[in-house]
Amino acid sequence: MHDVHLEGLDLNLLVALRALLTERHVTRAAARIGLTQPAMSHALARLRQLLGDPLLVRTASGMQPTPRAEAMRIPLDRALEELERVIARPAPFDPKTAKRQFTLATSDYVELTLFPRLVARLRAEAPGVDVRVLHLVERATGPLSEGRLDLAFGLTEVLVGPAAANGIRAQRIFDEKFVCVVRNGHPVVKRKLTLEDFVRLPHALVSLSGDPTGVVDEALAKIGKTRRVAVTVPHFLVAPHVVQDTDLVLTLAERVARMFSPMLGLAQFAPPLPIPGFAMSMVWHERMHSDSAHAWLRKVVKEEAKAL
Repeated sequence: MHDVHLEGLDLNLLVALRALLTERHVTRAAARIGLTQPAMSHALARLRQLLGDPLLVRTASGMQPTPRAEAMRIPLDRALEELERVIARPAPFDPKTAKRQFTLATSDYVELTLFPRLVARLRAEAPGVDVRVLHLVERATGPLSEGRLDLAFGLTEVLVGPAAANGIRAQRIFDEKFVCVVRNGHPVVKRKLTLEDFVRLPHALVSLSGDPTGVVDEALAKIGKTRRVAVTVPHFLVAPHVVQDTDLVLTLAERVARMFSPMLGLAQFAPPLPIPGFAMSMVWHERMHSDSAHAWLRKVVKEEAKAL
């Protein structure tokens, strides 16, 4: 008995064998799979040597399979059909009928600004698609590469570090700017927020780590000024409520301020000095880039972000 190991097997020989067992004729088998007659004869000779069996023998009625070849015919057909299914290009993603789950991670800022629109779009166009949203508490590189996350949203340098990790892709989806908010009826800030009042008044700051410095302090340092941060909170959704009943000044993403100001009775002002905004990105792992469902989700995210 010959031991045959797949690592040393030319799978094209199995395709040739299937054609030979189907046609039982070397020339017709060659034409069936696009080979020349000499090439098919050579393949048959290799198969005979590999399997230690004649496989097909000449008789008065033409070439007939040996018992070994006949026993292989149906299992070989099934194996090659299964292999063809495995390597076939997947069917296009159809959101209307698809059953799929995506796991996303972000901060409450993106949850508030983007996700209501995104979830509404997914429910309307892909009712069988489920979404799991996680609070981003670590860099996304590991969870993305390990398959625990499909997409993460935030600042690229926060999500993947100062340099993008190998295999991580990022796409900018929208830009944000800062505004300042105080409560209506603030005893100092009336029609305009001046730089003098800005540095004199106590501030609230959204800081995930509790660090009382941020882009505002960097901007102030450039002009030789500082401020006092009296309160830090880790969530964008909490910060406007802190300002509602205090005399604190809060420098906040404009989209968040726009949502909360009418609800909480807050007044918005332009910052009294230039403060750079920030860009929100979505990041994903290279291994998901060509997945049709994932590509569809990224397209929907980009379209909904553009409409913000």
